[in-house]
Amino acid sequence: MISATSFIAYVAALAVASAVPGPGVAALIGQSLGGRFRSSLFFIGGMALGDVVFLSCAVAGLAALVQLFEQAMLAIKLLAGAYLLRLAWKFWSQRGSISEPDGAGSRSGGRAFAAGLMVALGNPKVIVFYLALLPAVLDLGHVGPAQWAALSALTVATLFATLTPYALLALRARGAISSSGTLARLNRAAAAIIGGAGVLIIGQAAAAMARRS
Repeated sequence: MISATSFIAYVAALAVASAVPGPGVAALIGQSLGGRFRSSLFFIGGMALGDVVFLSCAVAGLAALVQLFEQAMLAIKLLAGAYLLRLAWKFWSQRGSISEPDGAGSRSGGRAFAAGLMVALGNPKVIVFYLALLPAVLDLGHVGPAQWAALSALTVATLFATLTPYALLALRARGAISSSGTLARLNRAAAAIIGGAGVLIIGQAAAAMARRS
């Protein structure tokens, strides 16, 4: 059994980890600046599923399995980084307007969900939290199916609670800006943030590949 204190500690640790800006937050801000609130919610849902995947691996003692499939993890990181760089380029190439880069306005909820999942699975911060830091917060040896279900529900709720404000703030910023010059600067700032996140993920994947060679 897991005590209520342990659940609270898990939620607090996850809230802090997810609220700290990183590649996932940068991608979400980009999604929200250029898309609609509905797409942003699907994007957060995909990120939440990625967290549940790593939570399940940690609970099942599959950290070694994740390492075994390191090549697949590297491929996911490269895809996630490439997605962020593509989104950054879309922002950079828009000079005086924010017109929903990367087709965010027309993108189906499923595509937004898949993008969020890919970014979460390739996010080093998420991997470190669940496979390295989580055992210090929870006694994973006492997590049964019911506790896993509760932790999964708490994970989804916590991520929506901590990430939705980022989406709302980005949407509000987009709606409040009317000057084309300001829009151009905002686009370039967003491109720099998102592109930096993409470079970080790709760089970490490249470093891991170099260590293996």
